[in-house]
Amino acid sequence: MIPLSILDLSPITEGSDAAQSFRNSRDLAQHAERWGYQRFWLAEHHGMPGIASAATAVLIAHVAGATSRIRVGAGGIMLPNHSPLVIAEQFGTLESLFPGRIDLGLGRAPGSDQRTAQAMRRDLHASSDAFPQDVVELMDFLSANPRQAVRAVPGTGLQVPVWILGSSLFGAQLAAALGLPYAFASHFAPAQMMDAIAIYRERFQPSAQCAKPHVMLGFNVFAADDDEEAAYRATSMQQAFVNLRSGRPGRLPPPRRGYYDQVGPQERALLDSVLTCSAVGSPQTVRQRMQAFIERTGADELMIACQMFDHAQRLRSYEIVASVHGLAH
Repeated sequence: MIPLSILDLSPITEGSDAAQSFRNSRDLAQHAERWGYQRFWLAEHHGMPGIASAATAVLIAHVAGATSRIRVGAGGIMLPNHSPLVIAEQFGTLESLFPGRIDLGLGRAPGSDQRTAQAMRRDLHASSDAFPQDVVELMDFLSANPRQAVRAVPGTGLQVPVWILGSSLFGAQLAAALGLPYAFASHFAPAQMMDAIAIYRERFQPSAQCAKPHVMLGFNVFAADDDEEAAYRATSMQQAFVNLRSGRPGRLPPPRRGYYDQVGPQERALLDSVLTCSAVGSPQTVRQRMQAFIERTGADELMIACQMFDHAQRLRSYEIVASVHGLAH
């Protein structure tokens, strides 16, 4: 049985606000810890009306402080937006507060639109091109290198585990070259998943952090007591994704009966692509589709994503996943 983890975007639903989203994230993490999930990651996005996790390190501290065992981390920090030294200090602080429980996933995308990226006052093109060098620099700040001219305080010597995130072959090659665990965003960009997994495993170079390849794959699950109810609950995410890709990002909308059948062929093709790596249905349906996905990919770990409008129903979905997968309660 492979570990399961949770990716939380701290969604802001229609009629609600960020404060409630943070309470929901904390509550979900506490339940996830009891249900036996391995880690709880939060993702950096900016200028998104429906995502509250922009100040990712701050929210990680909020969640880690409300839990005691589950690993908490970033899935991920979008490094082009930041100085490697600042991220080393932030995650050195988190590791000092919550020793042995912090993960640092690093992504190459800005996690925002071009105008928002410019507002963060980083040279977007230069920073993206420098991503591999920035990763190495950040890892050096977290190492015990005695020759560092600049030291991250706190951070130096704390060896916070670093992951490479990606949705293309670039991240797979970088993670393999550096000997780091690799998390692929198959929950929303599955097209290159199998090629990325193959490249990562074939080219992996063992490192002090990771002796062998470790692949974590994003996987959407919308679980309910029956298939029809699960399909209904999944329509919130479907609406949000279509709105985002249509240039109309907004808060997570309530579910709509028959939504999939009401959209046009272009939107339906988009959703069919996105939902390739998903399980929507009853406990039995979810069990079968998760197991088939694990067998097809050989994943070492799954990171479960679930964008549901109702918090109680979202909790129930994650509880069903834990139960059918046999996690220790």
